[in-house]
Formats: sequence, structure tokens, C-alpha cells
Amino acid sequence: MSVHPQAMASTHDHNAKSDPHVAPGEIAVGVVIGRASENFDFFVYGIASALVFPRVFFPFADALTGALYSFAIFALAFVMRPLGTALSMQLQRRWSREAKLTVALFLLGTATAGIAFLPGYATLGGAAIVLLALLRMLQGMAMGGSWDGLPSLLAINAPKHRRGWYAMLGQLGAPVGFIVAAALFAYLMANLSERDFYDWGWRYPFYAAFAINVVALFARLRLVVAREYEQEMGQRELEPVPLRELFRVKGRHVLIGAFAPLASYALFHIVTIFPLSWVLLFDKQPIVGLLWVQVLGGFIAIGGVLASGVIADRVGRVPTLGGLALAIAMFSGFAPTLLGGGELAQDAFILIGFLLLGLSYGQSSGAVTRNFGSRYRYTGAALTTDFAWLIGAAFAPLVALWVCAKFGLAFLGAYLLSGAISTVVALVVHQRIKRAEARA
Repeated sequence: MSVHPQAMASTHDHNAKSDPHVAPGEIAVGVVIGRASENFDFFVYGIASALVFPRVFFPFADALTGALYSFAIFALAFVMRPLGTALSMQLQRRWSREAKLTVALFLLGTATAGIAFLPGYATLGGAAIVLLALLRMLQGMAMGGSWDGLPSLLAINAPKHRRGWYAMLGQLGAPVGFIVAAALFAYLMANLSERDFYDWGWRYPFYAAFAINVVALFARLRLVVAREYEQEMGQRELEPVPLRELFRVKGRHVLIGAFAPLASYALFHIVTIFPLSWVLLFDKQPIVGLLWVQVLGGFIAIGGVLASGVIADRVGRVPTLGGLALAIAMFSGFAPTLLGGGELAQDAFILIGFLLLGLSYGQSSGAVTRNFGSRYRYTGAALTTDFAWLIGAAFAPLVALWVCAKFGLAFLGAYLLSGAISTVVALVVHQRIKRAEARA
């Protein structure tokens, strides 16, 4: 008995259409694209806040005070992220995920382009500072609104024995975004005169960030509006829930999830943004050379992120995160000596820091999000990420620069140690709650 090829094809097509399952590899593409574009945008601003904005927007202040003002505005985006998430969840519940993502990335692109064209203090005076702060707040709200749920979908669809590997894929966006941003600033600073760079050269990375966000917008929309993704999201209950209900039912898990990755998040800006301002203010190492060392560190971080996936699949994600927190605690003991020990020691501080950052950051996202269950995972994962960035990273450059300038580099180690302790305590509490719930 033979079956006509067209009938076989028709049956195959019907089965394919009835199965909404999306392959983890396809989801990973969307996650990496989204995270890389967002991180490039944020690192462009972060590097400019250390190297450019104190001079362009705060020329009336001394160098240290101008840097502190700049880092205060830098922190505003992280303050606004939870609000952006809350508003965007309402937008999605009323309209759609596509509408929410479009609005968020449009705001992010508009704010980035606005910064690129924003005149400095010499032209607008205090209004330039106000506009910079407003645009930075828009960036933060847009980042909160850009949550598409793909990392959660990826974690759910990943094979059980490969969850650590798939969890780290989205984290690759941070070192990739930093490498491109730092390399672009290094190239411009090396090939332009100082006057040209501060007059107009620093704006080009923001133009590039705007262009990349436009491309990323269409790439991500193409994924999230596909029928297969919509069905999969619906079946997995990856939809917004009222915030009041989330905090009433899963409030303690939001708190634990916010503190669990603090070792990694505290280190995040200490090895990327803070060294630029510290060396610029208090050391003689050429900034262009330091940027290229950080680019190398970014590649090391990529290797660390990849390795974290292998390690986590062998020993578990929570033990991996806890072990790296202890490693960061040990690093905090000699980090001040390295950063204050001359050019070679500073390079070692950056490269070791990036290695630890990659290993820890690779598993920092979603290590405890399974506690939310299916109904609360979408909103819970977004908010815990927002609060972790706010607590651990938002004020890191500001606090580290002020404290170290006033009391010495020893307090840099104390800052890193506090993040490591927070992670260990959060993970211990997480394990106790997990065992209690298992016995209940």
C-alpha cells in the first residue's frame, strides 16, 4: 500500500502546526539578540558617564564632584526600571506583548538618540543636565518594559540536564555588549583629537546604539509575535499578573531573588565602569589602553559565562552561584591592593574581575525563579531582576568612587564583600524555604 507524497506532506504540515513547541535553540537566538542590544545601549551610557559626561555636562564642578554627579544620573535608570516593568505589564494585559515591546524599545531608542543630540552645559546650562536626567530615566523605564519572557520560556523548555547551559545563553549579551561599546570608545579616543572627541566624537556610540536597537526591535518582534511563541507562552502561563497578587503570594521569593545575585551584580560595574573613573581621576594609566584591557576582559567573561553553564549542569545552579559568591569574597580581600598597585596590577584586577564576573553572572539570572511557579514566573522574574540591579548595581560606581576617594581603596573590598555575603545568605534562606515547602 502506498501513500501519496502530497498526503504525507499535508499530514506532516498539520502535525507541525498543531504542535506549538518552540525549540530552545530558537528561543536562545531571541534572548541573545535582545540582551546584547540592551547591554550595548547601557554600556555606551555607562562608559560615557565615566569618561565624557563629567566634562560635558558638569564643567562647573571639580573632576571628582563632576564624576559623582554623573554617576548619580547613571543610577536613575535602575531606579526607574521597576516602574517601567509595572507600567508595561499593565500595557500588555490591556493590549498585547507586541505593543508593550514596541513601546519599550521605541522609548529606549528615542532616549538614546536624544542623548546623542543633546547639547552640553556650555550651550544649554542647567537645562542640559535636566534633559540628560529625563532621558536617562526614560532609558530605565524602557529597559523595564522590554521584558519579553523569552528567558523564562527558554528555562522551561531547556532539557533538565542542560538547564545551566541554556540559562547562561542570555547572559552572554552583557559581555558582548560591553566589548562592542568599549572597543568603539577606545577607537574613537585613539583616532580623534581630545577636542574633537569631547565636541562630537563621543556621540557616535549613541548613534550606533540607536541603529542596533532598531534592528533588534524587528528581530525580537518577529519572534515574540509568531503563533508558536504566543501559544507556547499561553500554555506556560507566561503572562502578567497583578502586582498586588504577586507580592501577596510570592513576596518572599521576590526578595530572595533580588538578593541572590548581588555578588555578581556588585562586581558588575566595579570592573566595567568604576575603574575608568578611578584611573582617569587618580592614576596615570592611559584610558585607551585601559579600555582595550577591558575589551580583553570582556572576552574572558564570555569564556566564564560559557564555563558556568557546564559547571552548573554538573553541580547545580544554586551551588555554582554560592561557590562563586565565596570566590568573589576572596577576591574582595586583594582587589584594593591590585587596583592601587600600578598599571600591571590594575590590569590583573580587571582581568580577574571579568573572569569571576563571567562565571557568576552566567548563572545569576533565574537561579531561584522556579519558586514562582508557572503563574507568577513571568512577572516575578522581571521584577526580581529589576530589584537586583537596583540594589546591587545602580549605585555601585557612585558609592565606590565617593567612599574610595574619601576613605581609601580598602572600602572597595568591603563593598564587594557585602554583595557576596548577601548572595550566600539569600541562597541559604532559599534552600531552607525549599526544604520546608517540600515537607509541607
